[in-house]
Amino acid sequence: MFHIGAAKTDITAFKKGVGMLGYGLYFNTMEAVETPLYARAFVMKDPDTGSKVCLINCELGFITIALKKGLIKELKSRDPLCGYDDDNLMLTAQHTHSGPSGYSYYGFYNISTPGFVMEIYQKLVRSIADAVVEAEKNVRPGHITASAGTFEPDKEVAFNRSLNQYNQNPEVREKATRETAHLAVNREMLLLKFTAETGEDIGEINWFGVHTTSISNDNNKVCSDNKGYAAKFTEDYFAKKGNKNFVAAFAQGTCGDITPKFTYNPKHKFQRGYWEGKYKDDFESARYNGKLQSDKAVEIFENAEKKGFEVTGGIDYDTLFVNFGNVTCDPQFANGQLDAQTGPASQGVAFFGGAIMDGPGAHPILMSFFRGVTRLVKVYELILSKFKNEKFRAAVARKYKTQGKKDVMIETHARRVMGTKHIDRIIMPAWSDPSVASIKNFFVKMGYKDKPWTPKILPLQIFTIGNVALAAFPFEITTIAAKRLRKSLEETLSEKGIRQVILVPYANGYSGYVTTYEEYQVQMYEGGHTVFGEWTLAALQSKFDQLAKAMLKPKEGRVIKHDDMPPDFTEDDLNQYPFYKRNWYIRQEKRELKRQTRHPERTAAIVTAVQ
Repeated sequence: MFHIGAAKTDITAFKKGVGMLGYGLYFNTMEAVETPLYARAFVMKDPDTGSKVCLINCELGFITIALKKGLIKELKSRDPLCGYDDDNLMLTAQHTHSGPSGYSYYGFYNISTPGFVMEIYQKLVRSIADAVVEAEKNVRPGHITASAGTFEPDKEVAFNRSLNQYNQNPEVREKATRETAHLAVNREMLLLKFTAETGEDIGEINWFGVHTTSISNDNNKVCSDNKGYAAKFTEDYFAKKGNKNFVAAFAQGTCGDITPKFTYNPKHKFQRGYWEGKYKDDFESARYNGKLQSDKAVEIFENAEKKGFEVTGGIDYDTLFVNFGNVTCDPQFANGQLDAQTGPASQGVAFFGGAIMDGPGAHPILMSFFRGVTRLVKVYELILSKFKNEKFRAAVARKYKTQGKKDVMIETHARRVMGTKHIDRIIMPAWSDPSVASIKNFFVKMGYKDKPWTPKILPLQIFTIGNVALAAFPFEITTIAAKRLRKSLEETLSEKGIRQVILVPYANGYSGYVTTYEEYQVQMYEGGHTVFGEWTLAALQSKFDQLAKAMLKPKEGRVIKHDDMPPDFTEDDLNQYPFYKRNWYIRQEKRELKRQTRHPERTAAIVTAVQ
C-alpha cells in the first residue's frame, strides 16, 4: 500500500515570436496556440517510513537544469518543509518540438529563441509547482500496478529513422530495411497504474519511444503533438466513464532513432523534410498517432491486474552528478578497453545536417563544405600541437581521440566553432543559409564568453518504488543503446529485488544523444549529437552502475561520490542574455503590417486568431 496523489496543470508559456525548442530553425517561432501544454505530477509516499517521491511529466521539448533548480526553489519558497530536493523529485519531458524555448542557463539551447525569456521560465516554474502542490493535496491510500503491452506490427505508430546506423549493431541479426523499419524499434509500452484503496482509478503514466515530431518544423503553433493528443484522448475516455479527475501522462521512452513519420512526399520543400505521417495534415497525423498510443495505454490499464504485477515494497531514491566530459569508462561496458574515455562536449557536422526524416538542417552542399573545413582544422590543430606546450598537445589529442570519427564543428565547452573562438570570423558564410546567419548573429550578439554553451555536470537519478526502478537521465537514447543500458541496470538492481527497470530519458536536464559505439562510427544525426564522444554509452552505463551499486546499501550508510555540482546562475546572469527579435523576424512583422494596412478585414481576422 502506498499513498498516491496526482494532478495536472496548464503550463502553456506563450510569447509571440519566441522560437520553439526542438528543430532549432530560425522560422519555427510561436505565433498561435493549437493545444495547451500540461504538466502532470504523481506523488508516491511510503506510509511506514514517510519516504516520498514525485514524478512530473511536462509537455515540453526537454528539461533544463535551470527549470529543475527553479522548481525546487519555488516549492521551498511556498513550503520550507515540502521535503523535495534533487534526489526525490524527477522532472521529465515528453519532447514535443512545438513548445517554447528560452528557459535554459546554457546559450546553445537558447539559439532558437533567441535568448533567455524570463517570463517563459517563470511561467513554467510556477505552473509546474502548482501541479506538485495539487498532487500533494490529492494524496490518498492506494495501489500501484506495473504492466506492459506491445503494439501489433500493423499499427503505424513508430519507425526507425536511421537504419544504416541501427544495422551496425551486432544485436541486429537481420538487417532492417525501409519496409521493416517498423520492426527496428522497441514496440513495448510500459505502464504504471494508480488506483485508490476505494477502487477509484487515479491515473497512469506510461513510457513508449516515438519522437514527438508528427508536427513538422514549418509549424508556428504551440502543440503537445502526438503524446499530448494521446493524453487528452485517454483522459477524455475516463471522463466519459465518470472520472473527470483521471490523470494520464504519456512520457517519452527510448526514441532516439524513432520517428512517427513513414510516408514519403516529394512535393514538400527540403527544409521542411519530405516525410510525413498518416495524413498530409500534420495535426491530423499527430492525432492519429496519439490515438494509437491512447488505445494501447487503455488496453494495458484495463488488463493490468491480469497481465501485470502489484508494486510492493518501500521507496528509495538517489542522484549522482556526473562530469560527462571526463569519464573513464568501466572496461565491461567499453568492449574491454582500459582507456575508453569521454571528452568535452562537441557537436559534429552530422548534427548540423539534422535528422532527415524529422527535420533536415543544412543543405547537403553546405554539409560538404563544413566537412571539408572541419577536417582541415583537425589537420592544422594536430600539426600545430607538435609545436605547442604539453597541455595544448594533450588537449588536442584527447579531443580527437574521444570524439573519434566525428567531424568536430562546434565545441560547446570550449566555446569554439570550426576551430575558433572568433565567431564573427569563422569560415561559415552567413549568406549561404539563414540558420548559419542566425547562429553567427546569436553568439556575436550575446557573447556567452565566460560560460560553457552546454552543461558539463549532469544528473543521473534512480527511484525504486517497491520492486520497480525508474532510471532517469538527461539524454535522448537510441533503441539498441537503451537495450544495453536497461540490461546492465537490471543485472545490478536485481540484487535489490527489482523486477522491472523503466528507463526515463529527457529527465532533469539535457545534453544531446546517446548512441552505441557501433552506431556512432557512421556519424548520422544521432552520432553527431552524441556530444561526449564515441564512448558516451559506456560512460552512462559505468556511472549508472556506480549509482545502482551504491543504492544496494541502506540509505543511512550510503555514500554518493559526485564528480561535481552544476553551477548556480543568478537572475542577473540570466538577464545578460535576454530575448531579442531576429532581423528576419522584424522584416516579417513589417511586411505583415503593410499587408494589414492594405486589408483591414484581414487585420481583424489575425487579431481574432491570436486572441
